[in-house]
Amino acid sequence: MDDFFENLGKIFTETVDDLGKKAEDTIEIQKLKSHVRTLKRGNERDLMELGRMVYAKFKEGQIDDLEYVPFCEKIEEREEKIEEQEQQISHIRGI
Repeated sequence: MDDFFENLGKIFTETVDDLGKKAEDTIEIQKLKSHVRTLKRGNERDLMELGRMVYAKFKEGQIDDLEYVPFCEKIEEREEKIEEQEQQISHIRGI
């Protein structure tokens, strides 16, 4: 009978540990997904502003590429961070 309760205790402990790990993973994934959404919103905002600037320059007959470089660099940086965090999500999920 002691073996039964000992085995039951081990199973219970392992189950709780597994659930704790899954909860931690879920929380980490949600944090990463939230950050990815924030980065994507930043890209959308900068892409809209970039579009407005390009269109204004177009209407004025002036196109100056150097003016757009900071926006493009920010977008590129966020795209890299998005990729890194999506890879972390896949790693946590074991994919």
